[in-house]
Amino acid sequence: MAIKFQYNKTSLGELGKQLKMRQKALPTIKSKESALRSEVKKAKDTAGEYRRRLDALMAEYDYMAALWGEFDVDLLRVSDVGLATQKIAGVRIPVLEEVFFEERPYDLFSSPVWFADGVDLLKRLARLGIEYEVYSRRMELLDFARRKTTQKVNLYEKVQIPGYEDAIRKIKRFMEDEENLSKSAQKIVKTKQQAAGEGAML
Repeated sequence: MAIKFQYNKTSLGELGKQLKMRQKALPTIKSKESALRSEVKKAKDTAGEYRRRLDALMAEYDYMAALWGEFDVDLLRVSDVGLATQKIAGVRIPVLEEVFFEERPYDLFSSPVWFADGVDLLKRLARLGIEYEVYSRRMELLDFARRKTTQKVNLYEKVQIPGYEDAIRKIKRFMEDEENLSKSAQKIVKTKQQAAGEGAML
């Protein structure tokens, strides 16, 4: 990114302000990046834990596969999912509060004994599946924010701050050269005037 500037004091002052602003913001952005990196890892680990628990419960479900043919699938359904939002390092992420189920009554006497356990197992499966999805989404949102923050850190650190420093150096060098030229010109004029004054005296 080329930084546009002019060789004057106004431009020098403006570039100085921009540089200070970025140097001041950089530590904050870096700490946000670090916090997000840590939160991404936590969300990933938690999502992985839910996945393992879900797989273990699915194995239990598969174990009863022969019995599930008798089960009435209309007995249970997820009616709603209660989600809230939470802010972590400035990122809004979902938090699972509650899973609401709609359970159709069934005859305890004519239904197989294991139906109650089946309903309970399905509730646990649904809740774990939803928790896994929520944590996966949290991980995606946090990771996206972390990548954007890392880009900003790199932009400031590797492009903008060195660019502003370089532009400021060029303006200062130009202004010093101009001042030296002006002084040299003044000396030459003074020397010529003195020489002309001495020549007039002769």
